[in-house]
Amino acid sequence: MMKVNVILATMALLLVGFTAQAQSTIKIGYTSVELIMDLMPEMEQIGADVQDYQTQLQTNIQTKAADFQKQVEAYQKAAPTMAEAARAAKEQELTKLRDDLQKYEQDAQTSYQRKLQELLEPVQTKVINAINAVAAENNYTHILAETAGQSPILLYTKEEDKFTELVLTKLGIPLPQKPAQK
Repeated sequence: MMKVNVILATMALLLVGFTAQAQSTIKIGYTSVELIMDLMPEMEQIGADVQDYQTQLQTNIQTKAADFQKQVEAYQKAAPTMAEAARAAKEQELTKLRDDLQKYEQDAQTSYQRKLQELLEPVQTKVINAINAVAAENNYTHILAETAGQSPILLYTKEEDKFTELVLTKLGIPLPQKPAQK
């Protein structure tokens, strides 16, 4: 326990010394890229486009799966009367169709991810450019994302540091009103 206190005290002294030395040159901001992107007007159209594309892919998969299922049912009805060689050939054909269907499903998922990234890329670039411009205009030296995965990066910031709002203003997007507290 004593070791931890000594380490914490040492770190605090180093941070105080560093802060005192760098106070005039470092300006750190934080922002929520997710919030900014969610509020971008382009996101509504992107959401609709992605939904349409996903529906198209799902329809194709369902059509292929239904066709495969029909062939399986037809084989099951005809199998008892088929010659052994014909039955083996049909089973091999059905196995290939099943494998093709599974590959198509995997390819559809990859295609969906690629389409989503393709649609999001211009919006991401626009947001990053706005963040860079606002940071330069307001003399920020560092901008941190509000979250990284599930853990917040920033442990403390002044409440009046409204970098996200500055970026939204730069993009011409109004910030949604917070609900009135009870």
